[in-house]
Amino acid sequence: MEETFVPFRGIKNDLKSRLLCYKQDWTGGFRAGIRILAPTTYIFFASAIPVISFGEQLERNTDGCLTAVQTLASTAICGIIHSVVGGQPLLILGVAEPTVLMYTFMFNFVKDRKDLGRKLFLAWTGWVCVWTALLLFLLAILGACSIINRFTRVAGELFGLLIAMLFMQQAIRGVVEEFGIPQRENPDQTALQPSWRFGNGMFALVLSFGLLLTALRSRKARSWRYGTGWFRGFIADYGVPLMVLVWTAVSYIPVNDVPRGIPRRLFSPNPWSPGAYSNWTVIKEMLNVPPLYIVGAFIPATMIAVLYYFDHSVASQLAQQKEFNLKKPRSYHYDLFLLGFLVVLCGLIGIPPSNGVIPQSPMHTKSLATLKHQLLRNKLVSTARKSISKNSNLGQLYRNMQEAYNEMQTPLVYQLPSTLGLKELKESTIQLASSTGYIDAPVDETVFDVYKEIDELLPVEVKEQRLTNLLQAMMVGGCVAAMPLLKKIPTSVLWGYFAFMAIESLPGNQFWERILLLFTAPSRRYKVLEEYHATFVETVPFKTIATFTLFQTVYLLVCFGITWIPIAGVLFPLLIMLLVPVRQYFLPKFFKGAHLQDLDAAEYEEAPAIAYNMTFEDQERQAKTTLIDDAEILDEIITRSRGEIRRTQSPKVSSTTPSALGDIRPSYNPRVSQKAYSPRITQLRGEGSPSVTEKELELKQTPSPGPSTLGLSSRGSSSS
Repeated sequence: MEETFVPFRGIKNDLKSRLLCYKQDWTGGFRAGIRILAPTTYIFFASAIPVISFGEQLERNTDGCLTAVQTLASTAICGIIHSVVGGQPLLILGVAEPTVLMYTFMFNFVKDRKDLGRKLFLAWTGWVCVWTALLLFLLAILGACSIINRFTRVAGELFGLLIAMLFMQQAIRGVVEEFGIPQRENPDQTALQPSWRFGNGMFALVLSFGLLLTALRSRKARSWRYGTGWFRGFIADYGVPLMVLVWTAVSYIPVNDVPRGIPRRLFSPNPWSPGAYSNWTVIKEMLNVPPLYIVGAFIPATMIAVLYYFDHSVASQLAQQKEFNLKKPRSYHYDLFLLGFLVVLCGLIGIPPSNGVIPQSPMHTKSLATLKHQLLRNKLVSTARKSISKNSNLGQLYRNMQEAYNEMQTPLVYQLPSTLGLKELKESTIQLASSTGYIDAPVDETVFDVYKEIDELLPVEVKEQRLTNLLQAMMVGGCVAAMPLLKKIPTSVLWGYFAFMAIESLPGNQFWERILLLFTAPSRRYKVLEEYHATFVETVPFKTIATFTLFQTVYLLVCFGITWIPIAGVLFPLLIMLLVPVRQYFLPKFFKGAHLQDLDAAEYEEAPAIAYNMTFEDQERQAKTTLIDDAEILDEIITRSRGEIRRTQSPKVSSTTPSALGDIRPSYNPRVSQKAYSPRITQLRGEGSPSVTEKELELKQTPSPGPSTLGLSSRGSSSS
């Protein structure tokens, strides 16, 4: 992205480029037909459940001033507006945990002040939103998004781990409160007697841990040995909302044997109840806020503006990673400008603002990449089979496939359709045909395996359109009308979901992986190499890894500790932004540039696993590619915490490498990075680890094939 700080130039460029493809953003979605509902439903569940949970958290933290009705309404309104007039339609908006945290700090500030109090809380936050919007306008106009690339992995992963800690903190706090007396309840009722309170707490533990364990288990359904590929994929994609329904049903089993109120359930007024809509007219009360507090609202507004600038930009960045091969232009400046309007709109109607959310935004792009692959695959398979049935040779086959591929594309006026995948497919098949003497013969299954060849080498492409974002936002809005049903969900199930989100965000976070590495016994560190691992494990000395990780850990604990300080807690976004100059100017003084580059890599690069006892036959068997079900595409090759694509990297093998590099499994990514490094295997193995001779190394080495980015996951997973 071009760095430009000329006022309005960034916004102007974003609008100019996005208007060229605005019509295609809509026609592309409608042309997908009913298949568009699959990614729509997927991202709807990923957005709605956290927003409901945040509503329950806000209801408790603000004494009922804000509830799930407001969080759902904010997510729906902002999502609909952004999907229609926003720049990047892949970006998903919603109420996020940092927003809940900031609103909690602001409520604690005003609730005991006589000149504000609970009555003017929403009116004062309206002024906060006005100031926040003005700051966002200023940032967008001056081109502040030009430095988005300076938000490196250090800042992103530390922020992600901070959010995970806040999720887990709320889960633990919520479960503990299940043993106490809620502030809004009458302490004399039967359900709040000591014995029943203890029973409610124990039942809450069952429901919370039940949801947590089954949700985590369902996310791994693709690796189950039971059921068909379609069934396992369905459970993996929709198992979490299904588990919410299951454990809600379980909560009704003892309903006839316990007092009313056990277990405790989501509390929120219906949107049509008297007084439930009082916040919508909060603009009338904004002039009642004392002038001193109107000016003072600039302080929390500064923190929220910094937070939204960082969170919104990073979410957009992750939804537009270059590995997704997006064809349409980015829109950082204009989207930040639009966010300012959305913030002031939410403030004036008394609801918490929404901004770009992680990991829902990259999850949205991932689901649309799967959809585009399915559409292309079905079209090319049908074309190839027709060509084979007519005894076409390779030249005729590829001409027909090229025509079919071009029909599926909607290139922009200044772009040509990408044919990289077809080029690789053609070259690999012609090479095979030449080696077997079938270059001029009619194509058959021995030369061209239709499903295998097409599935392996189709390029990663995304169905870029606006329809899924619009539909999922409308479905979230529909949840407001379904509030009587949502109130049947036990609060303990929501605490279990908070814990699930915290744990689910950890895999793929290199900061977390390095923390685990520090707690690994020295004699067992070689085990890290027996699985796919981040490249820094082999390129950076362990002492440097430990020092860098300890620095991040201390910084994380400082950020987390500040959130516990009642008023100063609003300053935590500044510490996150401070990581940019710290990374650019402070860390290079203590770490080598090459080590920083690996520890703070812009992309998630993985090295293949090293199995010390792998035989030559095992290598051959490992190298055989298999077909994969459509539902499993992009599942394992995408991390869950940041939603980015992992790039598998093969180590450079030299005659002087004193390690078992012959045991390295083949890399299945044709876009393999060529960066060379020397693995430090002996340092990680420990004294008792197995080794191989130089002769065995030569026997075990197997050349890496160059198949698919889509057809195979980075771990070589397959479907039955």
